[in-house]
This record gives sequence, structure tokens and C-alpha cells, in this order.
Amino acid sequence: MTAAQLPRIVLKPRRAGPFFKRHPWVFAGAIDRVEGDPVAGDVIDVVSNVGNFVARGLYNPVSRIRARLYTWDESESLDDDFWRTRIERAIELRLRMYGGTPAERACRMVFSEADGLSGMTADRYGDHLMIQWTSFALAQRQAVILEALKQSLNPKGIWLRTEKGIGDMEGLEIRDGLLDGEPPPRPIVFEENGLQFAVDVVEGQKTGYFFDQRENRKAAADYARNASVLDMFCYSGGFGIAAAALGGAREVLCVDSSQAALDIARANAERNGVADRMRFENSNAYRKLEELQQAGTKFDLIILDPPKMARNQGGVEKAIRGYFSLNRLAVDLLPPGGILVTCSCSGLVGRGDFEDMLRQVGLQSKRGLQILEARIQAPDHPVSPYCDESLYLKCYICRVV
Repeated sequence: MTAAQLPRIVLKPRRAGPFFKRHPWVFAGAIDRVEGDPVAGDVIDVVSNVGNFVARGLYNPVSRIRARLYTWDESESLDDDFWRTRIERAIELRLRMYGGTPAERACRMVFSEADGLSGMTADRYGDHLMIQWTSFALAQRQAVILEALKQSLNPKGIWLRTEKGIGDMEGLEIRDGLLDGEPPPRPIVFEENGLQFAVDVVEGQKTGYFFDQRENRKAAADYARNASVLDMFCYSGGFGIAAAALGGAREVLCVDSSQAALDIARANAERNGVADRMRFENSNAYRKLEELQQAGTKFDLIILDPPKMARNQGGVEKAIRGYFSLNRLAVDLLPPGGILVTCSCSGLVGRGDFEDMLRQVGLQSKRGLQILEARIQAPDHPVSPYCDESLYLKCYICRVV
């Protein structure tokens, strides 16, 4: 089918602006009509209400994102060569940044919208790749994308991890499992900032680990010298172990609601020779913070790295209230001069919203807050200036006075 014959999404009047500016998601509310008879996965052109070409993408009538856009060049086809080139370009960036270092074998190789591949991520753990699809239409191109990954990285195996609720969101019925080659070892061991971590990429959260916090874990450790540290939502122990091993913390309490995660964190502490300075507790974060507050316990450094709290726009206000409660409780556990490292991976919660939340925490606690560092995700999770949602991770290192 030629470009002239492609089905078209015709946008409503005055709704084309974001897409001319290269935002990659076309929601149903922006669409006036669909011309032709496209089915899920078809290539489709997006045009303004007067018929001017805007972009070319993939269609999904089931998803709230009716079309994901991939090119703004009318002469460019979304053929196999297009997808291969996008994969190669994404991998070239990581090899340029990390080639010859341990991070080359423990990083995000493809990051969805930021790499022009809206609807997929690929993480590398040693000789294995973990793939996630969040787009039905892009998942239909799995064969050509996997072949491109194999040609560039020659992995021993490629494993599929599925996003919770993807069937309802995209009409994509898939299950975790082996896509190619050998299954990954359990656990799989990799190096980060000179430390050794073992994770279960088959059962763990997301693809098993959170590479996006790599630089932030090291930055937080710089404030941990001889400190008493509380690592909330510790998962596999990344922040707490870095605080002990890299920062020289004298003691670290790691808290998580998952016993399986705590077992992995404890094993990682032993692997890095810091288990004697670390304790691990299975508890609800809010409840534990309240217990510590009632006991009058103080810490020199507190790390808050909760899971995503807002999965849609309707959940943003609730998420901000949750962040406020966590940070308000944490501030009371810090003496004057204590350090708060507070994070949010909810892309729908903007930096301004998060900073306003911190401002309210300071006002209500009658404590002064100084933001020492305002950090984002690691560069293997690049940010697209055309898609605000790709700048999702916020990590603030604050001094409480």
C-alpha cells in the first residue's frame, strides 16, 4: 500500500499542534474521524483537519492511544528497514556511553518514546535481554525487532516481561516467557558502580532491576559517611547497599513489603560484604514510618523510592497526597542537618508538582528544606524533548534544617 493509500486519522480543528511538535501519542479525544478501514497494527497517516500531513504511525482502536507516531517525514515508510535502523541507533548510543565498561552489560538498551520506538523497552543483563511491549501494534513487529537486537548484541537469550494490565490497555494478550535462545539464569549477576548485584529477572519487578537509578544511588551514597540510614522501598537493596559499601554508612535499615525482595537484598548485602551493617524488615512503609516516629527514632539519611503511584491522570492527586504523607513522616525522623533522598517514578506527577509537595512538607512540619540536587534518570533512559512523559524520574536530595 502506498502512502497515498494509507488510512488516515483526521484531527479535530486546533488539535494538531502537539503532533506537529512531535508528541508521539494521539488520544481518541483529538480525533475527528478515521478514513479508510484500518485494523489494529496498521500503518496510518495523521493529518490536520484541512488535510495537511502531520505524521505516520501505527493504529490501535482498542487503546486510549489510538495512534503512536514514529515519523514526521511523509516520504519515510514504516517498513522492516525503518525498525532495524531505530534499534541500531538506540544501541549505538549505549555502546558510545558505556562501551567497554560494566554498564554496557547492565543497562537499558531501548527506551520507548525517547528512542523513537514508542511501546517497547529492552534491558540488557549480561548475555540476556529482557523485552517489554506496551503497544499492540509494535509488538506485531516483534520478529524484525528481535532479529535487529540479535544482530547488534548477539544475546544468549531474549525473555519477555509483561506490563501489568497490558491486555486491557492495548488488547495485547501475551505472557512472560522465552522469545529466543536460552532462558536467563536465576539469579543473574551484574555490576553497578563497582558493586555486584544478583536479581531475578523472571519474577522481579519490571524487568528485574531499576537501572534508571544507577547514578542516583551513587549520588545518595556520597551523603552517607558514618550515617545511620533508612532505605524505604528498598527492593533488591540498591540504595542501601551503595550507602554502606560506597558511602561508608555505619548502619542501614532496609524496609520493603515484599519478603522475596528482602531476601534478594540480604543476599546482595552479603555479596558486597556489608551485611553486618544492614538490617532488613518486611513492613508497610507508612506503618513503619509511623512506628519509628512514635519511638522517637532518628536517622541521618532517609531514602524514599516508592513504586509508581499514578498510572493515569485521574490518579495524580491521590499520588501527590501519598508522596506528601511519606515525606512528611520521613522529615520527622531526621535531625537538623539530616538528608532526605526522595524519589518519584510517576511520570504524570510533574517536577513542579513534586517540588510543591516538598514545599508543603516543609511548611507543615515547620522545618527548613534545602534542595541540594535535583536529579533525573540515568542517560540510558534518555529524555525526548517532544514527549514530557519521558522525563519521568525525579530524585531530590534535600537537607532538612
